[in-house]
Amino acid sequence: MSAGIVIIPTYNEIENIERIIHAVFQLPSSFHVLIVDDNSPDGTFNKVAELQKQYPGKLFLEVRTKKSGLGTAYVHGFKWALSHNYQYIYEMDADFSHNPNDLEKLYLACQNGADVAIGSRYSKGVNVVNWPLNRVLMSYFASVYVKFITGMQIHDATAGFICYKRNVLETINIDKIKFVGYAFQIEMKYRAFVNKFKIEEVPIIFTDRTLGESKMSGAIIREAVIGVIMLRIRKIFNKL
Repeated sequence: MSAGIVIIPTYNEIENIERIIHAVFQLPSSFHVLIVDDNSPDGTFNKVAELQKQYPGKLFLEVRTKKSGLGTAYVHGFKWALSHNYQYIYEMDADFSHNPNDLEKLYLACQNGADVAIGSRYSKGVNVVNWPLNRVLMSYFASVYVKFITGMQIHDATAGFICYKRNVLETINIDKIKFVGYAFQIEMKYRAFVNKFKIEEVPIIFTDRTLGESKMSGAIIREAVIGVIMLRIRKIFNKL
């Protein structure tokens, strides 16, 4: 029985993609993997297509025509996973900032009653490796800000390492998701919170990428700051 499907969005991850796929398939539980690639110029999708021969029926690939943002990549992957009847659906980065071994912890949390299991950097102090101090502070206080505005008691609101039970994604109407970066991660958690799903934070250690380039930008940060306020306003007026 499959432990669910791990959705990994990629854009120019040729340095990481083969290792991350092998790492997931070496886990004790039987995870499947869906790569959603935004037509990477470095040929990431070609490497995935090669690996599909090694992992038939377990490794899947969706190639989009252009780079369209993290949020839309995940929504694409969620729809694919729901249409293929997966019960547990995961978000994970390709760059090893999320330890594939921790997928087992998220799976266990959802098996034991959580509807959403978050791989949390901040539920037990600050567990971040190789990030500059300004990046750690920005990420940490972003979650404090989200708590203040939304009322969600989540320590790591911008986390991108998550397991959703399928009924969460079916309930929150992913077609209505508005945002693409950090704000996407916040919006997903907020919609689950508003719908009274059980959200559990699972402590992990987050390690910054050592290969490839970060996709972080000022526009992503601005979207998150403004997006949180917009989410709260939409909720007040029942427009969420």
